[in-house]
Amino acid sequence: MLSLPILLSNGGPVLWLILLSSAVAVVVFFERFLHCHREQINSIEFLNGVRTVLKRNNIVEALSICDATPGPVARLVKTAIVNRNHGRDRVREALEEAGLAEVPRLEEKLNLLATIAQLAPLLGLLGTVLGFIRTFYLMQESGLNAHVGQLSTGIWQALICAAAGLAVAIPAHAGYNYLVSRVNAIVLDMERAATEIINIATETAVPQTS
Repeated sequence: MLSLPILLSNGGPVLWLILLSSAVAVVVFFERFLHCHREQINSIEFLNGVRTVLKRNNIVEALSICDATPGPVARLVKTAIVNRNHGRDRVREALEEAGLAEVPRLEEKLNLLATIAQLAPLLGLLGTVLGFIRTFYLMQESGLNAHVGQLSTGIWQALICAAAGLAVAIPAHAGYNYLVSRVNAIVLDMERAATEIINIATETAVPQTS
């Protein structure tokens, strides 16, 4: 069984770039995973709680609940409550503006993970090409006197980099798709809750008098 030190010593400089990209991918994935976990809440239960408080005309408590609850749904509800006295159309506009601001927060750093998933096999291919270039250079220099030990170094580098690039790209691509599905689920939850948010905010609104 090959040991890690042997792989590292024979992988060449490109291998370290692949390992660096894998470390970045791991950090980004877990940071985004925890972020999505915090942002996704039970919106139905939350909206029912806010409605109950608003029916008692306790606006301060409703805003406090929104502030204490993480996630874009809670921030949208707060936006609707703040604009509740300006009419349904204004509440809808405010929610659309707030929603446009929330989506980039959810998608933050996902492009970085996608980029790593695309670049890792290319880095592996670069290491492979450099390894074979090194092998053929030694063959040309040594001619018929080339020793298998000399040639094996370049071949080692080629194979290790190719394997490392694929080993990073596959889980990075899978992790990216998983996070995209989580983000889409949260966005869909926001869209489903939008109509309910408007109803909750406007049914307890105090009409403004001119």
